[in-house]
Amino acid sequence: MLKDAYRDPIYNLKAVVEKTGVSADALRAWERRYGLPNPARTEAGHRVYSRRDIDVIKWLVARQDEGLRIGRAVKLWRSLEGDGQDPLASMPLPPEARRESVAAGSTVAEVRDAWLSASMAFDERSAEQALTRAFAMYPPEVVCSQIIAAGIAEIGEKWCKGEATPHQEHFASQLAVRRLERLIAATPPPTRRGQILAASASGEEHTIGLLTMTLLLRRAGWHVVYLGADVPQEQIEQTIEATKADLIVLVAQQLDTAASVLAMARTAQDQGLPAAFGGRIFDQEPKLRERIPGHYLGSSFEQAVQETEQLMTTAYSTPEVEPTPEALTQARAHFRERRAELEADVWQAVHPQAMDHDALNELNQMVGRSIEAALTFGDIELAAHQLDWIEGLSECYRPPTEHIDPYLRAYHGAAEKHLDERGAMIVNWLATRIGQPSEAGADTVGSEGLTEQVQAGDQ
Repeated sequence: MLKDAYRDPIYNLKAVVEKTGVSADALRAWERRYGLPNPARTEAGHRVYSRRDIDVIKWLVARQDEGLRIGRAVKLWRSLEGDGQDPLASMPLPPEARRESVAAGSTVAEVRDAWLSASMAFDERSAEQALTRAFAMYPPEVVCSQIIAAGIAEIGEKWCKGEATPHQEHFASQLAVRRLERLIAATPPPTRRGQILAASASGEEHTIGLLTMTLLLRRAGWHVVYLGADVPQEQIEQTIEATKADLIVLVAQQLDTAASVLAMARTAQDQGLPAAFGGRIFDQEPKLRERIPGHYLGSSFEQAVQETEQLMTTAYSTPEVEPTPEALTQARAHFRERRAELEADVWQAVHPQAMDHDALNELNQMVGRSIEAALTFGDIELAAHQLDWIEGLSECYRPPTEHIDPYLRAYHGAAEKHLDERGAMIVNWLATRIGQPSEAGADTVGSEGLTEQVQAGDQ
């Protein structure tokens, strides 16, 4: 009698979702593809599950938590049955799987918290289990945006508050990258015509957004060639020719890497290949979208996939982009020519004030790249975005906030010394940034004067 009750179909689909944490869509897909679980049906055709069906689902989830893909978990179940064994008896459920609800919680926030807690504790097994549960419960778009991306952003905020370390952020990021790469490798062969190149712009090290796009597009049946992070723009022409791609998708998060997107999109345009682009910087600075000869993909993964599919199935012309004014092109070339000398003077002025060697080098790189990128886009004011971000790092102590203002004063003084009228807009912009009136051709300031500026700023 007890055995009959165990197999009696009394639970509807909603109840099973609540008891197992597996989404209704996933349960239907498992049943359709693998025949497991195999619920009964009411006269109206609705699924009804037994207590044993629920344990079968939990058994499959437990195997996923151990690292098996769902297809292999089902094969293991069938193999044990073929040997005359009851899988539930030969490989019992772990104690936590016997609960009525999932250990990681049932809401997105609860799953994200579970993954974050495990990652912060460097608990790889628990973090992997949390992600496995997340992908079983929610669509990939939700997991990638609201759990992985949002979780890593939260760790970054904790780092700035002194509540987390860079190692914890790197650990969580690498777990996410590995999971996305495994999911991409497991996608079925493409079913739709056409080929897409996916690349992070030269200098761009962040890959989670591009990996997510690759996963979602492959799941939608597209053939995507994933080139990865920091793709050199010098060789992109040969890659376009070799792959015979129909579209290139480019991603950037910072202003300087957005300038690399611009260069790569121009190369694609010259070869007759449509370009699409996205990333955080294009959301934060919408005016940049008008400077790229390509199609903006939107601010969400769902929108990006839809836009990409539109571009692959409908003929679109490349948006017209106004050329960069000659004065800014000359200013950029002049700045690049004098940049090393300028930074050497800044170094001489700031380094004696005990600024950390690495922090000073990082500041020089950030500011120099930002000015070059802003001039590339034809608007020196765009460099303010990067400086705002640098100053926002003050809570992270990278670099120490008390050195940023004197550093910028030193940079302004060096710019006055080394840049002529071609760089006047740079000098004047820096003067405005530090709250000083300035005109091109004003008296230059030597290294001694720069040091005095820094010392004055520290008083």
